[in-house]
Amino acid sequence: MSPTRRQIALPLVGLAAAGLIGAAPPAEDGLPYNVFISPCGQPFRARRGDDYPVVNWFRQADRNGDGKLDRAEFVADAAAFFQILDLNADGVIDRYETGVYETKIAPEVLGGHVQVGWLGEGWNSRLGARKWLAQREGPDPSAGEPAPGGAPPVKGLDESGAGASPFSFFPDPEPVAAADINFNGRVTKSNFLKLADVHFTALDEDRLGYLTLASLPKTQVQQILEQARPRKRRKS
Repeated sequence: MSPTRRQIALPLVGLAAAGLIGAAPPAEDGLPYNVFISPCGQPFRARRGDDYPVVNWFRQADRNGDGKLDRAEFVADAAAFFQILDLNADGVIDRYETGVYETKIAPEVLGGHVQVGWLGEGWNSRLGARKWLAQREGPDPSAGEPAPGGAPPVKGLDESGAGASPFSFFPDPEPVAAADINFNGRVTKSNFLKLADVHFTALDEDRLGYLTLASLPKTQVQQILEQARPRKRRKS
């Protein structure tokens, strides 16, 4: 007998404790949020002005802390996130679990609607819900208005259908579903880790067998945030 949604919902408490579910820092302008989505789909968020959270992902994945992320560590990081997504621990991420990922863990893939308080108020509750990327203060990025600091317009990051890709190294709008190579709504652990292996090879352009933080490409959002960051005045 397959587990009910109520039974599956219990491990979600662990997601909240891990910081995967919760409110996003408020937007102060029309710039995108300081978000990085890892190659396996795990979101990392930081407050405006903090280092781009690719740093947080790299430190997590670099388990021995030597500043070099090798293939084994890269794939192990994906395996750890798969375990989080596989709520009923059956070795498969099904449509329901993918839905939890898209709406609760990484809502950027569907346009950025974050439901705040949904866990504490019950599974079907919408109390405390609010929009994240789709509801901002300041210029509306979907309208293509210039962002402060001379950065280029942010054109519809939340409505373009780009999903996770502006926040990630790869153009996959939905990085978890990208591992559904059989197109049957089921992502097996084997296929999830195979995709991680492919991603490592793509990022290791110099075939060194490891990645460094400096060697990683910059996401679209990271570039926008860096361009908008005020330059330090030179000392006379």
